[in-house]
Amino acid sequence: MIDDSNNKKVVLVIGAGDATGGAIAKRFAREGYIACVTRRSADKLQPLVDAINAEGGQAHGFASDARKEEDVIALVEDIETRIGPIEAFVFNIGANVPCSILEETARKYFKIWEMACFSGFLNGREVAKRMVKRQRGTILFTGATAGLRGASGFAAFAGAKHGIRALAQSMARELGPLNVHVAHVVVDGAIDTDFIRTQFPDRYALKDEDGILNPEHIADNYWFLHSQPRDAWTFELDLRPWSERW
Repeated sequence: MIDDSNNKKVVLVIGAGDATGGAIAKRFAREGYIACVTRRSADKLQPLVDAINAEGGQAHGFASDARKEEDVIALVEDIETRIGPIEAFVFNIGANVPCSILEETARKYFKIWEMACFSGFLNGREVAKRMVKRQRGTILFTGATAGLRGASGFAAFAGAKHGIRALAQSMARELGPLNVHVAHVVVDGAIDTDFIRTQFPDRYALKDEDGILNPEHIADNYWFLHSQPRDAWTFELDLRPWSERW
């Protein structure tokens, strides 16, 4: 295990995409954290890593399959040994794939659960082991409205998101007394991404009216959660545009 007396601090973002995950990594990097970011393809991470480094921060990209236990164990061990202690962990894998329950396949249902729930358990468990030993740290799970109520056509996604919320609740109750803050963020609404811009232009047009979520503003809330004093920890935080129905 590394000597963490040199004040190095790492944020590990699992699922550091071009929008929310990347914005969270940049936000923590601006605060002096070394951003360790993962996707299944390392090539897709290079623009994010370059952007953080260009702004004066530090970042490392890792190709990792968050569903594979051996990959997760190796990833966390590598970061803890070679880079620094993971002080903040963000699980940001979505897997939102709509499908009628009448047409859903067992294979796709299981894959969505693996990506959006099981991988959260694997990564959260490995990071928690280190944080508990140090008696400090923050674990943040990105959730969705589907984790609160299922909608027509979203049985697989809702099942996975309900599962990750339950995982976060259990971890918060177990790890809170050990000085590890666990929180669940409900992101409710369209996010400013290329996908929304190209596939849902009418929804994207609401951007000028603050009708879709800005990834940088989402990231500010993740930093806020990590910065909270433990006498006023938040477990669940809802983020949605003013115009979103809920």
